Amino acid sequence: MTHLDKELVLIKKGTLDMMEQVTAQLEKARIAFLEQDSDLAEEVIHTEKRINSLELSLDRDCENILALYNPVAIDLRFVLSVLKIISDLERIGDLAEGIASYALEIKQMPSKDILKELRLEEMFDIAQVMMQDIVQAFDENDTRLARKTFKKDKKINQINTNSSSSISKMVQTHPQLVQAALFMFSTIRKIERIGDHIKNISEEIIFYLEAKVLRHKKKKSKKQA
Repeated sequence: MTHLDKELVLIKKGTLDMMEQVTAQLEKARIAFLEQDSDLAEEVIHTEKRINSLELSLDRDCENILALYNPVAIDLRFVLSVLKIISDLERIGDLAEGIASYALEIKQMPSKDILKELRLEEMFDIAQVMMQDIVQAFDENDTRLARKTFKKDKKINQINTNSSSSISKMVQTHPQLVQAALFMFSTIRKIERIGDHIKNISEEIIFYLEAKVLRHKKKKSKKQA
């Protein structure tokens, strides 16, 4: 194993560690918000600093590899993809922190029936499965699994699109829950953004393994249409 190979192994290990921590942050943020667990919310907020430190460390390691080893082909694609992946992971961590912080501010949670109508828990479920998919896809170099996130992201987007009317109905029928409605609306938007970042990570996994830039292909297709 060459020095470059050893460095790439360490980069992958570090990225997997960051993925696992961000996955845990999302799970804890969900519990903190839905169950109004202030202690868990504080933990998520505190841990976010560790996520930021990991991103900076991995970013520096990737830059050192580019400068010292001049990688080519799949090794170069891997390093370039990791730089983008860790940026998306950091943003997911930020969004999870934001959701957790709402647990400290919201005064009255809606009933379980209202939450079910908003499909908030369903959104959390989908986002968590997407996170698990990309961790496994990155670990096992599985582009098939990475592609599974695209359909799930569309489902999150659909719930997000339909949320406005549900929240409007909630405010009309339960005016005492106006503050809660605002937090529900913001949380739904954050989960939708989490889905987007997970989809970005899937695209980067496919790029470095198959040399396909999916985002550029989408733009080209739209222009042709």
